[in-house]
Amino acid sequence: MVSKGADRFVLWPHYVDRRLSRAEGRRVGAALAVKEPDVKWLEAAARKAGLDVVVEEKAHHPSLPYDRPGRLLVAKSAGKKEQVLAELARQMRAAQDAREPR
Repeated sequence: MVSKGADRFVLWPHYVDRRLSRAEGRRVGAALAVKEPDVKWLEAAARKAGLDVVVEEKAHHPSLPYDRPGRLLVAKSAGKKEQVLAELARQMRAAQDAREPR
């Protein structure tokens, strides 16, 4: 297991989950949030953006010990965490909108 450190930050799928409120852990605006995000989808968006990432598939968030959604470790050289997360959420939302009929 790779751990976060001085050179990586952590992104969890629930950061972009439309079902959650900000108080429950969502970190992007409701307009960017997606339905049922998972670590594989987050990884695909990150790789499409050309980011240096490591996936830990069975990792659990400290506040959610019984749920193991996995996490994504992103090189800090990619930019600020919130900006990277917003860009990945935009990509994920665009892909979701393209799949779903209106």
